[in-house]
Amino acid sequence: MDVILLERVEKLGSIGDVVKVKDGFARNFLLPNKKALRANEANRKVFESNRARIEADNASRRTDAEKDAGSFKDATVTLIRQSSNTGQLYGSVAVRDLIEALEADGHKVTKSQVVLDRPIKAIGLYDVRVQLHPEVVVTVKVNVARSPEEAEMQAKGVDVMQQVFEEGRDQGGFVEAYDPNAEPGATAEAPRDNQRDDREEPVEG
Repeated sequence: MDVILLERVEKLGSIGDVVKVKDGFARNFLLPNKKALRANEANRKVFESNRARIEADNASRRTDAEKDAGSFKDATVTLIRQSSNTGQLYGSVAVRDLIEALEADGHKVTKSQVVLDRPIKAIGLYDVRVQLHPEVVVTVKVNVARSPEEAEMQAKGVDVMQQVFEEGRDQGGFVEAYDPNAEPGATAEAPRDNQRDDREEPVEG
């Protein structure tokens, strides 16, 4: 489907651009959110007759967003969550969790403004983008930890899970290998090499 953009859309174009998009993307996102119009002759005329007002409104919203962006400088939110001893969360951090944390710090954001490519499923530090305006994007540091103390360590650059693993190894205890990509509850497989006892080899003759 061809559409006329009413605002800048990342990876598509700017105000007034006519672009081809998938029908589902247009019907489910661009059109209902008033980010675009179907590119037919009637809508082209409507757009051109209102172009000056649309661009002025966009400039005004961009100015407001740029002012708000100043309050996000070095913004960090800390989320305390339970996890397995490999650092995998019981559950995950979703957009609504980030919105609540940001609002608690005095930042007003909406669900559509938080750009979370995939849910956060392990403790650690993450950079999350917040799109205050199509042309104004800020980055928020998200610190997910098991305790305020561990959050403070992570903020200082300490790899908490690696430290826990090394401490357990030094003390002779069993600690699962830490895999940040593993599913919650997953454990490392035991090595299959050398499982056979050579002393039990049959003796020929």
